[in-house]
Amino acid sequence: MSEKKVSKSICRMCGSGCGIEVQIEDNKLVRISGDKDNHINRGRICIKGSSAVTWLDSPERLRKPLKRTENGFVEIPLEQAMDEIADKIKELQEKYGKQAVAGWKGEGTGFDQNEALMRRFNNVIGSPNYFSNNTQCNNGRYVAFYLNYGCWPQADFRNTKLALFWGTNSPAAHSYWTQDLNEGREKGAKSIVIDVRYNEQARIADLFVPIKPGTDAVLGYCVINQMIERNLVNMEFVEKFTIGFDELKEYAKQFTKEFASRITGVEEAVIDQMVDMIEEAGDQVCSWPGTGLEHQRNGVSNSRITSLIDCLVGAVDQKGGMLLTENHKRNDLTLNDEFVRELEPIGRSKYPIIDYFKRESHTLMLMDTILTGKYEGRDYPFKGLIMTAADPMFTEANTSKTKKALSSLELFVVKDVMMTETAKLAHYIIPAASNFERDEIYFNGIEQSCYLAAKCIDSGLQTEYEFLKGLADRLGAGEYFPWKDEKELINYIMEPSGYDYDYLKEHPSGVRACPVRYKKHEERLARGEKPFPTPTGKIELCSTVLEKFGYKGIPTIDDLPDYVKEPDPEYPWPCSTGARKVYYFHGRYRNIPQIKKAHPHAEVEIHEEDAESLGLKEGDLVKVTSKQGSITLPVKVMQRGTFAKGAVQITHGFADANANLLTDDTDRCPISGFPALKCVNVRIEKA
Repeated sequence: MSEKKVSKSICRMCGSGCGIEVQIEDNKLVRISGDKDNHINRGRICIKGSSAVTWLDSPERLRKPLKRTENGFVEIPLEQAMDEIADKIKELQEKYGKQAVAGWKGEGTGFDQNEALMRRFNNVIGSPNYFSNNTQCNNGRYVAFYLNYGCWPQADFRNTKLALFWGTNSPAAHSYWTQDLNEGREKGAKSIVIDVRYNEQARIADLFVPIKPGTDAVLGYCVINQMIERNLVNMEFVEKFTIGFDELKEYAKQFTKEFASRITGVEEAVIDQMVDMIEEAGDQVCSWPGTGLEHQRNGVSNSRITSLIDCLVGAVDQKGGMLLTENHKRNDLTLNDEFVRELEPIGRSKYPIIDYFKRESHTLMLMDTILTGKYEGRDYPFKGLIMTAADPMFTEANTSKTKKALSSLELFVVKDVMMTETAKLAHYIIPAASNFERDEIYFNGIEQSCYLAAKCIDSGLQTEYEFLKGLADRLGAGEYFPWKDEKELINYIMEPSGYDYDYLKEHPSGVRACPVRYKKHEERLARGEKPFPTPTGKIELCSTVLEKFGYKGIPTIDDLPDYVKEPDPEYPWPCSTGARKVYYFHGRYRNIPQIKKAHPHAEVEIHEEDAESLGLKEGDLVKVTSKQGSITLPVKVMQRGTFAKGAVQITHGFADANANLLTDDTDRCPISGFPALKCVNVRIEKA
């Protein structure tokens, strides 16, 4: 008789962390549905979560360690692979120095817990570097929020009166946000979507604002200027809890409605409508910058500018505004204080703010370092990379350079669930346990809760902890990975909170740290403490941290005159890459049949009038060319009102037309070093 059971866990097919119920039969997943008791998603899951059953059974699933030979990949025993990898790490570090090898954390098998483990591993092998997918996602906004607030706030969509979504599409990227906003809409909330394309978020918005790629900062500053001119700024809050208002006000004056409309393509009447809606909402506003804003040459400034709208109306730690959340105390797995970096990490001298806030190295500069053996003009041999569940062949700007760099490493190890384009370049491929086959802690900010993404089935495959502990043991650093398994590891992480693995397992729908409290900055001020965790204790409209590192304190727009220059006649079309599709998460899941059927291949999205001007119709094949490369793909004609005129969009992650063959790894935000993935100049020709 077969053994059947139902387990509750957290879905990790993307970053949302929805509660799920997993039906299991004979140690095999047979069905996944939403957990109705979970406050995050309230029983709803997307197609990625429900399709995980098919994903785990994919014929592309990695199940045996592989080693590259002259005749291709061959299967070898896991212990042999681990021994050989450890021996090669020793050899490279003895020959070239500690900086020659480092780890790179992806998101394919986990998030916070795996990041901390990889950081710890880099610490104990003496590497000054730590690499991750965050070099091109999240770090830009993280820095922006920390420069403004000193922390990462959360949008209280459930109680807001107005939500502004800048370059983000929550139904595809953070699905439960849509439920939160719908709850707010039942109480009268409205929303505005500012984006190049009419996405799923725009379909439920009260106002859709189509905007030319790369011009969000101009529109944001124009809105701020109009707010100041119309006396919509909460001056009591500004004077009491912020610094830098006078500098911000002076800089914003140049962003008139006429100028902004000409640059962004947004009509002046629409700008007035946006400001009217902000005025109506008062201090219950959430202005959320998405990934689309950090993927521009002014990425950090974009996110700072748009999030300052909340600050100026006093919608900070306020019901319906941007909340400064409280969460469980926990032990840090990193050993940054115990292991001092003897050499400079890659990226620190050029992008010191990222290192200051995140202690993270720069993946784009890594590619140049690998190829040249130099960093900032100094000898800096980098020869070995240990990568867990990342696919930079799809996600890194300038795929051609990425492939050349990764192919020239002396040791390249990829641990992943599936065979990927990146894994095909590796010397060793180690099969990974998926999120359904291992235990992980997950924290949700807006819920102020902790969850156990519990192991549902036993695949016998190696977890991230077992992998890194196994290497550390072989490298003589096993004492720093003392826990027997992930259960003991989680007990250590959660020790300061008073909750352990077993308690979290018994409460699968989450354990709250404390009830949500508002206006905590006023309580702190009354106690004589700093209201906000910034250097000045105030929201910094003019950042003292930026000034410390030689930048301007207010969020400036670099090369502002470039906004009014004529486009490059050879590459006249601004192309935005990477718009989220609900079916996929970055470069993953294109091997799931039911998902691939819904969206099987890459497309270039274009306004119907632009398509007509080029003599194109739906499905026509075109060649899209940038200074970096070319791809050929079919046309998707977008109806009037659903897309910004004069621009095109290509979603990344498709092997048949890799958008990052077009992107430029040198066109970067001066603060974060993020590439301008959302504004690539291209030309379009019939194939």
